[in-house]
Amino acid sequence: MKLRHLPLRLGAGAYILNSGLDKLGADEETATGLHGTAAGAYPFLSGVDPKTFTTGLAAAEVGLGTALLVPVLPRVVVATGFTAFSAALVGMYLRTPALHRGEGDPRPNPDGVGIAKDVVILGAAASYLIDTLTSSAKKAGAKAAKKATKAVHR
Repeated sequence: MKLRHLPLRLGAGAYILNSGLDKLGADEETATGLHGTAAGAYPFLSGVDPKTFTTGLAAAEVGLGTALLVPVLPRVVVATGFTAFSAALVGMYLRTPALHRGEGDPRPNPDGVGIAKDVVILGAAASYLIDTLTSSAKKAGAKAAKKATKAVHR
């Protein structure tokens, strides 16, 4: 793990892990609310039982939060998962008109502020992914150049 990624991984990882742990004990009413919001934005989820959906969401958040906190998986896997998860949250926000100030206005109303902050999380996740991919590409290029130099000097 790179030192420059540590603040992002600790902050986001702790936040997402906590959110997942909170959802693990969700009651029926909470599960129904979470499922309703998600299914409103992503209709393919409407056929999933609310409790099953909430348990799956909780497991995904616990897994992602843990992956961000504990550097075991490859960075590109964690960064990709973090970006995809954040993009899904932003997509949910954008597809839920009740969270916006008015028709055609993407700015959040008071009910949408809590979810609109996911735009910032998506920006952080995308930055992490881009940094990971460009760092990996640079490393691969340097390795290839070193190999080519060795081959020329033989």
